[in-house]
Amino acid sequence: MNNKKEICIGMAGSGRATELHLNALKRYSGIPICYKHIIGRRIEPVQKYKEKYGFINASLSFDDLLNDKEIDVIDICTPPYIHEEMIIKALNAGKHVICEKPISGYFGEVGDEEPIGLKVSKVKMYDKLICQIDKLKEAINKSDKKFMYAENFIYAPAINKAAEIIKCKKSRILYAKGEESLKGSSSPVAGEWNKTGGGTFIRTGAHPLSAILWLKQLEGKTRGEEITVKTVFADMGRITPQLSKYDHRHIAANPIDVEDCATVILTFSDGTKATIIATDTLLGGSKNYVELYCNDTAINCKLTMNDMIETYFLDEDNLDDVYLSEMLPSKTGWNKPFLEDEIIRGYTDEMRDFIEAIYFDREPKSGFNLAYLTIKIIYAAYKSAELGIAVQP
Repeated sequence: MNNKKEICIGMAGSGRATELHLNALKRYSGIPICYKHIIGRRIEPVQKYKEKYGFINASLSFDDLLNDKEIDVIDICTPPYIHEEMIIKALNAGKHVICEKPISGYFGEVGDEEPIGLKVSKVKMYDKLICQIDKLKEAINKSDKKFMYAENFIYAPAINKAAEIIKCKKSRILYAKGEESLKGSSSPVAGEWNKTGGGTFIRTGAHPLSAILWLKQLEGKTRGEEITVKTVFADMGRITPQLSKYDHRHIAANPIDVEDCATVILTFSDGTKATIIATDTLLGGSKNYVELYCNDTAINCKLTMNDMIETYFLDEDNLDDVYLSEMLPSKTGWNKPFLEDEIIRGYTDEMRDFIEAIYFDREPKSGFNLAYLTIKIIYAAYKSAELGIAVQP
């Protein structure tokens, strides 16, 4: 057990992911937490979160987290293009690392024609990515600090109940389907490949993808087998740029050089299949689910929109401070509000697992291996979509 009385956190980022992580931590009181320092790109949101969550310090420099000897763990919730650099710097500074997805990506190099999402071959991107994550793997393996991959889906109660059923019944997942779709992103850089490393599939499809990969691995371990991804076949496109300004008025997606829709089919080494869907063309909130078609059971894991509560409003009077759903422009009519969002989507158990992993010196449920496999499959999907054929990851 860690002899420290509390875990001291440094937060990098001041966007939506930061809010979800911190809301989840505030729900967890098993181990005392010191909110030491938060940094970001703009002082206004950084100062806002400092006051809201009780951080002692706030600034705009990542070095302030690295140089603070009291900080035990750095939680990286920044745009993806700086994840890899921050991970390595944090590990070298002797900090444990929590990192939002994705751990890495291809964000361009000298000589690339712009915009890279339209001009640079995805075959090149895949090859470069493999080299990058292999180097990152080496850095993590050399460190004595823990790397924790913030994939909330595998901590969601519905996904964990499915895992329990599969483990107890020794069920075979014959076909799996997962989706995360919504009307775009609140991030100002979501449409730029050089900032995000891809579009809707890396931004939202990564969640159901990771969940299905994790469940298939669990299935294999339960039966004493190793199940791997044999091939990846993908179809992707950019639909919303074709819309007129009027037709685009309800959709927040602005894909400059990234995809806004993706359908990816996985074939596993045991001959089973999975389909992952991600789009930025869904109105009415966000849609998050994983469905499992097994040899002896059927399991539907609905994270959002679920049926725990439904509302009907004729107007939005006095609802300014009432949160109903992510990416929901209007509260009128029928809606299915998010209820206990940090719990249902797995953030609370995710952050609990990470804090306990540090405090009790054990491995987290979501670590580098899942992060590595997820980003590898994502870029194999980009490669497949470009070539129009199934590829081996």
